[in-house]
Amino acid sequence: MGQETSWNQPNKPTFCRDPRLFQIASLLSLLFYGLFFLHFDIPICQIVITLGTAQLTQYVGTRYFYLPSFDPKSALISSLSLCLLLRTNDFAVAALAAIIAIGSKFILRWKDKHVFNPTNLALAVMLSFGLGWISPGQWGQVAWFGFLIACLGLLVVTRAARADVTLAFLTFYVGLLFARALWLGDPLAIPLHQIESGALLIFSFFMISDPKTTPDSRTGRIIFALFVALTALYVQLHFFKPNGPLWGLIACSPLVPLLDRMFPGTHYDWAKPTSGKSPVMNPLFGSPIPVLTKEVI
Repeated sequence: MGQETSWNQPNKPTFCRDPRLFQIASLLSLLFYGLFFLHFDIPICQIVITLGTAQLTQYVGTRYFYLPSFDPKSALISSLSLCLLLRTNDFAVAALAAIIAIGSKFILRWKDKHVFNPTNLALAVMLSFGLGWISPGQWGQVAWFGFLIACLGLLVVTRAARADVTLAFLTFYVGLLFARALWLGDPLAIPLHQIESGALLIFSFFMISDPKTTPDSRTGRIIFALFVALTALYVQLHFFKPNGPLWGLIACSPLVPLLDRMFPGTHYDWAKPTSGKSPVMNPLFGSPIPVLTKEVI
């Protein structure tokens, strides 16, 4: 969610260069703000179960697939995102969502990359079976604005290694919403209300921007963002289903291997964040010459 070299000794990211540390700090701040200021309806026990189950699943996967070391950061990001988005009345469902999210990283893989974003897949499964729901309006307008600032600051701090896909998706999605409103003569308050959602921003900055599930090249990521935005709007406006971006991402994720084939780029390494320049091409076959990487999931 593998090539043989994936399980070798990893390149350990330095503390200040690993973008996941800033993501964790941002998500933790949002969770604390939601719990103590917005009074999110999520029990502390559920948070502990979600975070603990995610780390346990990561540990089991590390041992089962013989990874060289246990790294809790990616699992913590996925589980914090689940705490922020998933609502359920059953602790077992929260634990199951964490298992699906983290387990998919080890099982659903293609050429050293996850097929689906872990949080996105877990949410899609829970919603499909009616085991939980997402409350997009829980943030309020003030919190939404503060979250927007935090996310933009996050992009600057992490040197925006994947800012292109986030900004491209928001441009396509928001632009098409406003274009539709203008075409139909609807008041602009309608698209404004549709984008005032903390869930949309979490999706944009922490799901679709996941380096392990997006195309390696910038061209591929921009095209991918367009596909996700179009699919999200189709689901939202044709089927009248909420959480369109979530369904758009889950539907378009299988296209990533094709986009990587059409627009090759450097495979992402957490130790060396990069926007993904095209690798050296093989003159005989017109395909990129593989570069062996050593990294953990």
